[in-house]
Amino acid sequence: MPDIVTDNINEITEKIIWGNTLVEYAYAFLVFLVALVLFKIFREIILTKLQRIAETTKTDIDDVFIKIFRSLRPPFYVFLSFYFSLQFLHLIPVVAKGVIYILIILVGYQISVAFSMLIDYIVSKKTEAEEGPHAQAAFSLLGTITKVVVWVVILLFILSNMGVNITSFVGALGIGGIAVALAIQNILNDLFSSFAIYFDKPFEVGDFIKIGDQMGVVESIGIKTTRLRALQGEEIVLSNQELTSARIQNFKKLKERRVVFNFGVTYQTSNEKLGIIVNEVRNIISSADNARFDRAHFARFDDSALIFEVVYYFSSSDYASYMDTQQTINLDIKDMLEREGVEFAYPTRTIYTHKGN
Repeated sequence: MPDIVTDNINEITEKIIWGNTLVEYAYAFLVFLVALVLFKIFREIILTKLQRIAETTKTDIDDVFIKIFRSLRPPFYVFLSFYFSLQFLHLIPVVAKGVIYILIILVGYQISVAFSMLIDYIVSKKTEAEEGPHAQAAFSLLGTITKVVVWVVILLFILSNMGVNITSFVGALGIGGIAVALAIQNILNDLFSSFAIYFDKPFEVGDFIKIGDQMGVVESIGIKTTRLRALQGEEIVLSNQELTSARIQNFKKLKERRVVFNFGVTYQTSNEKLGIIVNEVRNIISSADNARFDRAHFARFDDSALIFEVVYYFSSSDYASYMDTQQTINLDIKDMLEREGVEFAYPTRTIYTHKGN
C-alpha cells in the first residue's frame, strides 16, 4: 500500500505541465517568496541607513536618494522576484521574451524616474540660489528639456534591447526634429537668447541700459522678451534675440562717469582773473560729493567768449546723484564768477562805424 501511494505521489510530482513538473513549480514559487522577502528587507535596510545618514548631514542630497528608493514600489519588487523564479522553469521562447521585455521596460522606467528626481533637485537648488523669475523660468525650462532627453534616450535603449532597429527610428526623429525646428525657429532663437542673457548676464533686472535709441530700466527678463521702463514712463518690449545681437550700454555697471563741460566768460576778463577761475574751479569740484577733479583749462578763444574746459570723474552710476552734483558745481561756479566780478559770455556783436570827412 505505501508503495502505491509513493508511486502516485511520484507520478503527480513528475507530471509535466507546460513543460515543467510540479516540483519545479514548487522550487520556482519558493524562489519567488524568498526573493520577495529579501528585496523587502534590503529596501528597509537601505532606507533605514539613508534616514540615519540624512539626520547627521547638513546637505539634503541624501533626501533625494531616499525619495528614489521610495519610488521603487512593491509591483516592481514583485515582478523582479517573479522574473528570478522563472529562471528555474522551462519557458517557451515567446513567454521568455515577453518577460524580459517587461523587465527592460520596468527597469528603464525606474532609471528615468530616478534621473528625473535628480534633475528636479538640481533645478530646485539652482532656482533657490538665484533671484528673479527669469532665473527660475530658465532653469525650469532647462530641467524640462533635460528630462525629455533622458526619457528619449531610455526609450531608445528599451527599443534597442527589444530588437527594434532604432537606426531608422532615430533618422525619422532627426528629420522630424529639423522640421519642427524650422517651424518654430524664431521661438527657439528667443529661447536660446534667453539662456544666453541669463548665463552671460550682460544686464540684470534693475539695470539702466541703452540699445540703439531705446533706453530704460530693466523690469523683467522673460523667456521670449525683455521689458524696459523708459524714462518717459512707457514700457518698451524687446525680443531677446534682438538684445543678444545688439550693442548694449549698461549704465548700472558704470563705476566712474567721466564728465566734460565748458563755460565761457567775456573777453573783458583779465589774465589774472582767468588764472583765479582755474584754481577756483579745481577747489569747487574737489569739494563736491563723489567727484574727483581731473583738469580745468582756459581752452580756446571762441567768437564771443573765452572758453574753459573742465573734466572730472563722478564715482557713482546713479544718474540723479550725478545731476545733483553737477547742479551744485554749476551754482558754485556761478557764485564764484559773481564774486570775482566776471561775466558769463553770450553771443554779442560789436559794430564799429567810421564817419568820413
